[in-house]
Amino acid sequence: MPAPRTLAELEADVQRDLDLIAHPRMPWLQPKTCDGAPVLDALIVGGGQCGVVTAFALMRDKVRNLLVIDRAEEGREGPWLTYARMHNLRSWKDQSGPDLGVPSLTYQAWHEARYGRASWDLLRYIPKEYWNDYLLWLRRVIGVPVRNGVEAGRITPARTDDGLPCLRVETSAGPMLARKVVLATGQEDAGFWWMPDFVAALPPHLRAHAADPIYFDALRGKTVAVLGAGASAFDNAAMALEAGASDVHLFCRRAEPMVVQPYRWLTFAGFMRHLHEMPDEWRWRFMSYVLGLREGFPPDTYARVNRFPNFTMHVGRPWTDARVGPDGRALVATARGEVAADFLICGTGVKMDPARVPTLAGFADAIARWQDRYTPPAEEANARLGEFPYLAPDYSFMERVPGEAPWIRDIHLFGIGTTMSFGPAGASINAMGMAVPRLAAGVTRGLFETDLPAFYASLRAYDVKQVELDPARIAAE
Repeated sequence: MPAPRTLAELEADVQRDLDLIAHPRMPWLQPKTCDGAPVLDALIVGGGQCGVVTAFALMRDKVRNLLVIDRAEEGREGPWLTYARMHNLRSWKDQSGPDLGVPSLTYQAWHEARYGRASWDLLRYIPKEYWNDYLLWLRRVIGVPVRNGVEAGRITPARTDDGLPCLRVETSAGPMLARKVVLATGQEDAGFWWMPDFVAALPPHLRAHAADPIYFDALRGKTVAVLGAGASAFDNAAMALEAGASDVHLFCRRAEPMVVQPYRWLTFAGFMRHLHEMPDEWRWRFMSYVLGLREGFPPDTYARVNRFPNFTMHVGRPWTDARVGPDGRALVATARGEVAADFLICGTGVKMDPARVPTLAGFADAIARWQDRYTPPAEEANARLGEFPYLAPDYSFMERVPGEAPWIRDIHLFGIGTTMSFGPAGASINAMGMAVPRLAAGVTRGLFETDLPAFYASLRAYDVKQVELDPARIAAE
């Protein structure tokens, strides 16, 4: 077996590989301005894995006038060091995606260079901290331009000085102008972290969402109640147990918990590459079934909580109400009586509502939703899923009423909100290798199409000679 490669050697391979596949190399976009201010060709909101890899794909297509912004500090983009409370990624270690087909950019190549081949051979799942480090390395070695500590806000239409449509994005660092905007903001791209209203009405010191910052050490000796039976609910229950909670109770509304992981089934090329091309009835049928099942919890996650004797799982017992008891604790009403707890955690996921998203709030009513485009059979009806945005084939927003806001077609969504239109394309590492090139192609198509007259004029003006003819060797009639 050859000696393990160093990270420096791997990075040299990366640069060679990228150079070998750099064709076509020609720059093709001309700088634009709006009232004299520079206009980006693409602004990507979100510096996690989806945002960085989208930038990578666009840079390979010679879209270099772009910027990625993220409200978090460097290294804390995405969930891996914040609300992701599992130990390891839930996918197998050999998954690929962010590499976009470049072998030297795969996680395995990075892991072997960083920790050695023996470490890779012993690895089963990828520790989340390792994955975060890998993404930061990927961003650096590719050269993706990222500005951290910048939060995006309201988006409005504008025009470049030569008359092309562009977008004005208000940010905490001042307004930014771009011809295309990609919202790669993960779980919160088109909605908000949801919990039942009666839980949200409780004082903040008594409850949290699984995505909130939680000081678990404060739960030592406390009784904790968790709502939900998905993987994140179990992760938060485990954190409370490991922090020394006296009792942790997890409540599942289903009589039988979800032990099948439907996302394992759909990880094949036909589904991930082509679902968005299928008729609406089939897209709805597949994704409403998958989302109706919810995400299953893996065996390692269950073993993590089940080793504690003070963990109890309650099935077929949804929460119906909650209030503050006379002793200041939370009292949760269930179908089988009240439960008292010192702290409540809701692993209840995300609810689609563009009006709650700062970047979308200004035109939320103009966004087409699935309920605006498709009416499922009664047995497949689901009001929650009908709220998902109904997206164009390039992940851009479509108008609810044609002609009402045509400019929103220059805003591309790439997060959990894509699920009903594309499957788990914007929230899946496994689908990234197929989904990101499709998104990048949609962005470049729009950049090309809107400037067709200028490209045609450029073609007509093109006069670079390949050879100088010798007049003495030309016989004229």
